[in-house]
Amino acid sequence: MGKANRKGSTVPLLCTLGALLALLVPVRTTRAPDCGGILTPLGLRYFAEVSKPHAEVALRRDLMALRASDLFLGSASPSRDRITSVKVVDLWLSLIPEAGLRLGIEVELGIAPLRAMPTLARLSIQADLHVDLGPDGNLQLLTSACRPTMHAQSTGEVESKSSRSILSKKVDVEKLCLDISKLLLFPNEQLISLTALLPVTPSCQLQYLPLAVPVFSKQGIALSLQTTFQVAGAAVPVPVSPVPFSMPELASASTSHLILALSEHFYTSLYFTLERAGAFNMTIPSMLTTATLARKITQVGSLYPEDLPIMLSAALRSSPRVVLEEGRAALKLFLTVHIGAGTPDFQSFLSVSVDVTTGLQLSVSDTRMMISTAMIEDAELSLAASDVGLVPAALLEELFLAPVCQQVPAWMDDVLREGVHLPHLSRFTYTDVSVVIHKDYVLVPCNLKLQSTMA
Repeated sequence: MGKANRKGSTVPLLCTLGALLALLVPVRTTRAPDCGGILTPLGLRYFAEVSKPHAEVALRRDLMALRASDLFLGSASPSRDRITSVKVVDLWLSLIPEAGLRLGIEVELGIAPLRAMPTLARLSIQADLHVDLGPDGNLQLLTSACRPTMHAQSTGEVESKSSRSILSKKVDVEKLCLDISKLLLFPNEQLISLTALLPVTPSCQLQYLPLAVPVFSKQGIALSLQTTFQVAGAAVPVPVSPVPFSMPELASASTSHLILALSEHFYTSLYFTLERAGAFNMTIPSMLTTATLARKITQVGSLYPEDLPIMLSAALRSSPRVVLEEGRAALKLFLTVHIGAGTPDFQSFLSVSVDVTTGLQLSVSDTRMMISTAMIEDAELSLAASDVGLVPAALLEELFLAPVCQQVPAWMDDVLREGVHLPHLSRFTYTDVSVVIHKDYVLVPCNLKLQSTMA
């Protein structure tokens, strides 16, 4: 069969991921990234937006249970003043290049003595956050500095003497800043979920491991990841990529929240692992029987006096390979197909080598990469072993190529019917997704969406 040349549509490059990933230093020299991603300033803004209601609930729970004087140092005696309302007016996150993040929160508080009208006060919190890589391999968001301040809001009314006294006191930094990151939407819980074991098939799992702390720049937060694979709970040592994963610098700012990047080696490692798991050992039915086959290959009749259905048993003789080119993904399979008869005791009398190139179609559903095979682009068949004499290649193609080309793509699709989990945080899904195939890597620009059950 001839090769079919397919070109997918390309979209503009959306971020400067390549340069940022190139800055990352692996924790161990023997480890290398095969995928990564960048959370853009727009994505950071979205995370701050969805954290705002959560922060208000957390502050209301913590602050309204306190007397107002509990927020301040220098109170000689307990005060009857209480916080009666908490409203988060603004919450924002900004990037501090080469350092981390700055969290800003503006909170409007209502403070009232017993049986009096409340006085409005403005609580401002500014905190610097950074990310560390813990000994367990998980990323942790930590506070490096925190600066809370409070001042009275002008209400046009004369404040009570006690309210003026309270607002003039120094804010108790330790109480307000003791775990300030909890005002965001469970960041450390989310970061731990990034390294969870994720199923591919019932016996195969994958895990994304950070190689270093993220790189913070004006373009976003870039993270380098290495994918590890397990079969039946045992780690699979995948071949080392001959070329370290790298990407060219992308010129323009992104209009997406997140850009994921998956290398060619990531896909080849995935198929390598599935092969090791035996997922691609397949049985292919045939319309032939021993009697009909004996008309073409006479020695088959002497092996099988009675008429039996012909079956094809296929397995990979060497590891599959994924090839990424501009706008196109292809899968190269190297199969040995045994032709035989007899059930339940299958006996092979003929073996052929079949090399198949099939196109791959990539899409994203929720947080999973869906991989499906397209039409066979090229197939070569040759005789490997025979108990029925020499069989010409043209006859082998006539008899066996069609069922192989029909059934192999269907089998591959069935193996990956659930898709492959992409790196993601547990409470978010992906929307507005594009899949852009380039030479040696795939870009996945997408937006984040907080799952409705978690909102």
